[in-house]
Amino acid sequence: MAESAEFMELQDTLGFTFRYPALLKQALVHRSYLHENTDFALPSNERLEFLGDSLLGFVIAEKLYEDFPHLSEGGMTKLRAALVRGETLARLARSLGLGNYLYLGRGEEASGGRAKQSILAGAFEAVVGAILIDQGFAACRDFMLHLFDDEIGRAVKHRLFYDYKSQLQEIAQARHGEAPIYRTIKAVGPDHAKEFTVEVSIVGSVIARGRGKSKRQAETEAARAALETMAQEQ
Repeated sequence: MAESAEFMELQDTLGFTFRYPALLKQALVHRSYLHENTDFALPSNERLEFLGDSLLGFVIAEKLYEDFPHLSEGGMTKLRAALVRGETLARLARSLGLGNYLYLGRGEEASGGRAKQSILAGAFEAVVGAILIDQGFAACRDFMLHLFDDEIGRAVKHRLFYDYKSQLQEIAQARHGEAPIYRTIKAVGPDHAKEFTVEVSIVGSVIARGRGKSKRQAETEAARAALETMAQEQ
């Protein structure tokens, strides 16, 4: 994979020239690469990912508080969850071309790791963390809000501040007289960075699946996917 000099194009895309290019490089190092390259000079991106994840939640929360004064706490919570979920972050990572710069192990490379939602979302969070350390909070906040402008508009347009699980329960009760059942079918990754997969069924039939960094987030994603499936069937 490319050395830091070849990250100039990525820095142009990001709109930042890093004072410490090694931070950007580290943000793109997946742990699978280190398993096969034990003498690599940099650690994985997991600590930067943790930092970026925390900052994303705060900056988006502040933005929603300022721009949507009539939205309830519950509504802001749901809208924030829609904006910082893996699907959204992976979409932003693709728009920046982060997948082209990832350091991956051979196994992840062969299995399509450059396109995996969880890896792309983690890389995006790690880049946010790297920008924070290198450029400071104000620059990092501006970077995020610029990228999230369209995502916020899309989320509001599609009313993603709705409670998907409550909506699905109301529909299931009305149509079938039974509540949806959620079941965790997979949990992968280390304890501090697990990804859960949950399936939701109604009257014994699996309707959809969802993934997330917590069981609650995965259930919400499953409910959202189920509502979309049911709407298409209608």
